[in-house]
Amino acid sequence: MSPSPPVTRFALLGNPNTGKTTLFNRLSGLRAKTGNYPGITQDARRAEFRANGTRFEIIDLPGAYSLHIDTPESIFDKKLLGGDAGVPPEPDGILLIVDAGNLARNLVLVAEALTFRKPAVLLLNMIDLAEAAGLAIDRAGLERRLGIPVIAGNARTGAGIDRLADALARAQPCAAPLEFADHAARSAWADRLAEEFGRRVPGAGSRRERLTDRLDKFVTHPVLGALCFIAVMSALFVVIFRVAEWPMSAIETIFASAGAWLARVLPPGAAADLVAGGVVSGIAGTVVFLPQICLLFFLLSLLEDTGYLARAAFVANRLLRRFGLPGQAFVPLLSSHACAIPGILCTRLIPDRRDRIATILVAPFMSCSARLPVYVLLIGLLFADNALAAGVAFASCYLLGAAAALASALVARRTILRGKSPPMVLELPSYKVPSLRTALVTMFERGWLFLRNAGTAILAICVVMWWLSTYPIAERSAAVAAMHAEAEALAAAAPEEAAELRRAAALAESKDALAHSFAGRLGHAVEPALAPLGFDWQIDIAVLTSFLAREVFVSSMAVILGTGAEAAAEGDSGILGAVGKARREDGSPLFTWATAASLLVFYVLAMQCLPTLAVTRRETGAWKWAALQFGYMTALAYLAALATFQGLRWFGVE
Repeated sequence: MSPSPPVTRFALLGNPNTGKTTLFNRLSGLRAKTGNYPGITQDARRAEFRANGTRFEIIDLPGAYSLHIDTPESIFDKKLLGGDAGVPPEPDGILLIVDAGNLARNLVLVAEALTFRKPAVLLLNMIDLAEAAGLAIDRAGLERRLGIPVIAGNARTGAGIDRLADALARAQPCAAPLEFADHAARSAWADRLAEEFGRRVPGAGSRRERLTDRLDKFVTHPVLGALCFIAVMSALFVVIFRVAEWPMSAIETIFASAGAWLARVLPPGAAADLVAGGVVSGIAGTVVFLPQICLLFFLLSLLEDTGYLARAAFVANRLLRRFGLPGQAFVPLLSSHACAIPGILCTRLIPDRRDRIATILVAPFMSCSARLPVYVLLIGLLFADNALAAGVAFASCYLLGAAAALASALVARRTILRGKSPPMVLELPSYKVPSLRTALVTMFERGWLFLRNAGTAILAICVVMWWLSTYPIAERSAAVAAMHAEAEALAAAAPEEAAELRRAAALAESKDALAHSFAGRLGHAVEPALAPLGFDWQIDIAVLTSFLAREVFVSSMAVILGTGAEAAAEGDSGILGAVGKARREDGSPLFTWATAASLLVFYVLAMQCLPTLAVTRRETGAWKWAALQFGYMTALAYLAALATFQGLRWFGVE
């Protein structure tokens, strides 16, 4: 066997919105790995690919406008390019990607990177869009001036990318003199190169520019732009509910069948009950919502790739400033829709400390992906046969969380965090046809991240929940014993009636066992405090355990209600069906319309995430901010859920 060729490592560097992620995804496919380097909050994805017998490793650096500004991305990129000992490994060269349509601005970062005197390659990305806009770039002339390989292509379509491997093999340090006194000197150098090698074709691209200008006037309008954003997001959630129904049903069927099969083949006892009733049903209660999560990130990736989300940020900037937040808060708040933890880490981009703390305090209000299983479960109960209403309700959850965040930010900035927010500079990228490949890779990565991060925690909590809901084992009550005896007496004469009586006895015995268990005792202990919200002790158990992670609520309910093998044997439709059929001790439905609505409002607003509190403490440097965040959000969620439940009951909605 011939030895493996050595790896040539290149750092992929570029401004935001230059197609850097699209290029990385095209080169890496699904083989990327995320590197979390010691002492650094930024991540750099790495992936290998082979071409012409050479192994290349690409390190996807965070996008930055400059290496000489005080932001986490710039500091991280500069350290890695400089071979800082705390940020391994040092790249052998630099792959620079620029937006061919914005040559002057992008060449400023190129000038800074080339001063490291590493072998470099320059990719003029989105060259087709630049040419359509009437810009002709002298690629060969630019290559001669810089003394490094320069190629033109489009990472989205793959045009020209086949020449990249050859260019990387020919990479060499820049031959041009690069002595800059300051940023103004670098900008002047970039302007000269853009003017010399980028020529505007007279009359070309004017029709396209007029069209995009008219479109921008609409989507960035203070009123029309906001209405457009609401309409787009509402349509997105309707699509999620419509399309995800089929894979959800398939997943429920697979897990129910697996639980029933395990219950049959495993020897009767605690181990079989744990696997079938605890592990399988608990994991199924979360995995069943994976299609919605994947579809959400797939569609958001498409929207981002078109350039629309940057326009949404422009519209949001006007809104944020009215509530005392800086324009830079849009990115952390948008990131918090995936998870509040990276959103809070993104607040390091905000220069003012008071602005940063205000953003940290309200970031968990934004509906993260961990809330999606809870939303889907409860909205499925509220609007089981109306996908349009379900989509509107889903979007309303996001709007309610965002409204709570803005209102809370306004209160904080006018009381404990007074101060003026600085202005934000935002670049609107060009409109592009979205990359299906990038969207698929993003969907896969986000879905796998959800399963990987939630999987171990959910599995552990499912085991703990099963133990807490099983032990101590209760003795069979006299009423249940009488029901079993009556069923045996009727077995010969009325088998159907006897079977029905056995099912009723099994259900009553399961309820007795749960009420007698440690989990049942805990639920009963807190029931007086949560009863005004419409919750009973079974719901209380799931609410308490989900403080560790919001998505655990669904798995906890699955374990508490005993979905799995028993549900499959009785023809249940899975966790949604089991929750819909669940009963309280008095025989009334566990989830009435008012209870489901109250619980939904509670989860939109509540701080049900211990890891987020830990990150808040680390980023603010004091537990007082984490305690304030937890206390305020919990109190607000309680009062809002109370108003929802009692208000619906007052209007006659049960």
